[in-house]
Amino acid sequence: MSDTTTDNSTQTGDDQDLGAAGSQLSTAPVEDSPSPDLPSLGVIGWARWFWRQLTSMRVALLLLLLLSLAAIPGSLIPQTGINEAQVADFRERHDVLAPVYDKLGLFNVYSSVWFSAIYILLFVSLIGCIVPRTWQFVGQLRGRPPGAPRRLTRLPAHTTWRTSAEPEEVREAALALLRKRRFRAHAVGDAVAAEKGYLRELGNLAFHLALIVMLIAFAWGQLFKSEGNKIVVEGDGFSNTLTQYDDFKSGNLFTNDDLEPFSFDVEEFTGTYERTGPNRGTPRTYETEVTYTEGADGEEKNALIKVNKPLEIGDAKVYLVSHGYAPVVTVRDGKGEIVYQDAVPLLPLDNNVTSNGVVKVLDGYRNPQGKKEQLGFQAFFVPTFGGSASGTMLSQFPALDYPVLALNAYHGDLKADSGIPQSVYQMDKTKMKEFKDADGELLKKLLTPGETMTLPGGAGSITFEKDIKEWAGFQVVQEPGGGWALGGALTAIGGLAASLFVQRRRVWVRAVRGDDGVTVVEMAGLGRSESAKVPEELGDLAGTLYERAPGVPDPEPDGAPEPDGTPPEDPGAPGASGTTTSTDTDSQAVPAEGAEQQ
Repeated sequence: MSDTTTDNSTQTGDDQDLGAAGSQLSTAPVEDSPSPDLPSLGVIGWARWFWRQLTSMRVALLLLLLLSLAAIPGSLIPQTGINEAQVADFRERHDVLAPVYDKLGLFNVYSSVWFSAIYILLFVSLIGCIVPRTWQFVGQLRGRPPGAPRRLTRLPAHTTWRTSAEPEEVREAALALLRKRRFRAHAVGDAVAAEKGYLRELGNLAFHLALIVMLIAFAWGQLFKSEGNKIVVEGDGFSNTLTQYDDFKSGNLFTNDDLEPFSFDVEEFTGTYERTGPNRGTPRTYETEVTYTEGADGEEKNALIKVNKPLEIGDAKVYLVSHGYAPVVTVRDGKGEIVYQDAVPLLPLDNNVTSNGVVKVLDGYRNPQGKKEQLGFQAFFVPTFGGSASGTMLSQFPALDYPVLALNAYHGDLKADSGIPQSVYQMDKTKMKEFKDADGELLKKLLTPGETMTLPGGAGSITFEKDIKEWAGFQVVQEPGGGWALGGALTAIGGLAASLFVQRRRVWVRAVRGDDGVTVVEMAGLGRSESAKVPEELGDLAGTLYERAPGVPDPEPDGAPEPDGTPPEDPGAPGASGTTTSTDTDSQAVPAEGAEQQ
């Protein structure tokens, strides 16, 4: 008669006969129980204890949590490596907090000592966890599933029945069945041992290895990255050299030789905007046509750079990040000679591209007395002027519907030769004098395309040309390790899914000849943790094997039917109800899930 049970009782006494069969379902290290009388550890002992604590999984998870918490200030507090202007503004507004943040390294979190310490400890901890577990897992893969325990009925899920088939036939059928179900199976004595679910531990190891790859890729990217910004006016070009950038920052190990050799020319910028509705003025199209070459003698190629669709050249990516206008102005001296003519990029102040900047005439100008002098013009530009009735120089729309340029004129020394770097968008007025109008006020005038502002006293003039160019702001980024970081992230997700949804389990099938000459078949399953899937899978396997080795009824003492006249049911099938004869008299037989369906 059959006996299919699930037993969740605690294993004691005779349960120790599981031996290797119930062990090593995981590569997690086994912690030894502490002894009540411990000797003095000493330096080596304490070092070994510290190493074991550092390389334990719980410490690795704790360090990962600390790293996540440590990264929070980097997203809440301005960082010098990202925006120094915001850091300077924070220092001005918080004169008490700023010195504290400086001492704690909160303005440069990702390069601080404490963040680096957590990062390095996590790195060492993960390596210390993964290496021994990997070797142990490789050893398990090279080995074979352990033989069957002496008492299979002690396992959490088991079943048994009697069959007329020979024990060798049952074992061969079980071996073929288990291998067909993708178990690693082999015959050991009078039983077949099988194991499945290695993908769980493989996923666990892959997850932690992926974390190491991500940490290395992140560190590599931070050390060798570079990021520069450049404004290029239509018709102008850019060459990827350090002197060409408006601003540039890089990692500690980056060198100029690491810059990707390329150059490009901006042919045309195209921007369209929403004309009506609540989203009026919202950009619909931002794109720039460029002609670029790779290397010194590369072939010219055309490309279209859009927002979030960068131009990729080698390891470098060229992003389109900003846009503005560059009015073309012509400056003449008192004799009518052109001393300056160029497109002047102006910086946007709002979403409607109200812009400001300066026009600097550094060389070639002489005042009416013939003395060399420098000119400076404070410029305000609106692509769509609201009219004199608006009373302000604020643009009403970002497109060039009604462009107006407002200029204030100065002359003197711009201090460009002082050796101190100056912004091309600001003017040092400490040694500059104002041009005065007829009322003795600062000379200023609103110009539409084609109009001219004449400087007093025959000092010359400045003309707002009808040609208004546009400029595009580019960000050139080289960040090695990005592909490795992405691959590590995807691997980590896949490994985590495998470790969560795949269960490591073992199955044994024993077939021996009983005292009455009839073959007795025992099947049992053991999982890494309690799960309904192990009894279900065991029941399915038992049902399939039962079809190949059908059961025979147990001998009845009198061969009589049941008292109620009902003929006895087939007691040979796995999961059939009835009384069973078992050597394990202290266990109660309970049908395993799924076994009764066969």
